[in-house]
Formats: sequence, C-alpha cells, structure tokens
Amino acid sequence: MRVVIQRVSEASVLINQEIIASIKKGFVVLVGIEKNDTNEDSLWLANKISQLRIFSDKDEKMNLSISEIDGEIIIVSQFTLHAKTKKGNRPSYIHAAKTEQSIPLYEQFKKDLSLAIGKQVQSGEFGADMKVSLTNDGPVTILIDTKNKE
Repeated sequence: MRVVIQRVSEASVLINQEIIASIKKGFVVLVGIEKNDTNEDSLWLANKISQLRIFSDKDEKMNLSISEIDGEIIIVSQFTLHAKTKKGNRPSYIHAAKTEQSIPLYEQFKKDLSLAIGKQVQSGEFGADMKVSLTNDGPVTILIDTKNKE
C-alpha cells in the first residue's frame, strides 16, 4: 500500500457537487493499493499513520500525533499512486490492484485506521470522480509505502 499524507487545517470531498466528507485539522490520506497488498499491510500502515508525530507542540516542534491533537482523517482511494512512467508518456497502472481486491482492503484500512486513532475516519467513495479540496498545513506532506518499511 502506498499513501500520501497531507497535514491539513481543513479538507473536504465532493461528489456530484455534494460534500460527502469534511474535516478541520487533521490528515488527508490518499491511498493506493497494489496487487500484493494484504491485511497486514493495512494494519501496519494504520498504526504508522496514527503514531506519526507531525503536529506542532507548544514549542512549535513536530512532536504530536493525530490523536494527541484530536485531529480527523479523510482517506481517498488513489490508484494513480502506482503509476509507472518509465516508458512513454502514458502512465501504466499494471501494479495497481483490481477493484475486487482493492475495495475490501480499502474498507479494512478505513476500519484499521479508525481503531488506531479511536474515532471514525471519513472517506471518499471508492472509484468515484471526486473533487478533493484541502488546505495543506505547513505544508507537510509525507509518503509511506508498505513495501519500503525500513
């Protein structure tokens, strides 16, 4: 699983001009699922994200986790995170998981992350044409891939 985490001061997801998710301070997590990803990847990633200390403490040092600031999370499916651009100009998504594998793992990740932070995680709609709006706070953007845990 590959994610892009953006620390935000606010964010929302629209589908057909209707807001389906909206948060204030927290994370927007773009999630790409690869063919070889498993429930173990989901659990590892959820725990990693829940413990990331990238919010400022009283001394303005990135020292606090999402739970410590009572932040919120929106996750958004993003198969294009697995784009291969080595050949030509049209990206290949050969390593991205098919829908029948991705949906259950995406839902599992949502559950794992909700449990890890102790509150419900909001989400976009898998496979939908979404408009994601956010104010990146910092800016702080973190990339994590479960295939590169070291």
